Amino acid sequence: MTLHRPHTEPPISFDGVTLSPQKEVVRAFYKDMWDHADVSLIPKLFHADFTFRGSLGPVLVGHAQFADYVRWVTGALQDYTTDILVMIEESNRVSGKVFFHGIQREAMFGHPPTEKHVGWQGAPIFTFDGDKVRDLWVLGDIYGLLGQIRTGGMEGNEFATAR
Repeated sequence: MTLHRPHTEPPISFDGVTLSPQKEVVRAFYKDMWDHADVSLIPKLFHADFTFRGSLGPVLVGHAQFADYVRWVTGALQDYTTDILVMIEESNRVSGKVFFHGIQREAMFGHPPTEKHVGWQGAPIFTFDGDKVRDLWVLGDIYGLLGQIRTGGMEGNEFATAR
């Protein structure tokens, strides 16, 4: 299964790289927690009452609600992975560009499983309070994802450039 990746840059390689403490939390969040659906890491990364606005739309508060979201996403998408493409740090914030993807095995947004490798881009903004995340806001390309999971629907969007 080939997945069209709308980005051109490769994922960041973390081999031999020393990250700032905040960037390391972001790396652990995606590569250790999400890629392995390891919800036991949530209390190590987030304050108990942290707020979360996810790339797929939900607004959640706290560890338990967020753990349910992680289980839902990783249950719906087999081999769920996040490619970290860019990380930018300023003061108590880390933002970036990521690509989320996996094989759709469960219904999403009212559409049945496609069994296809699907993915979407996201732009997270992590706000830290001390060494843990207080707020995480993620803008996601839901329209691009919907274009991939709609059965009988159009993939992508209607826009095309004049050549």
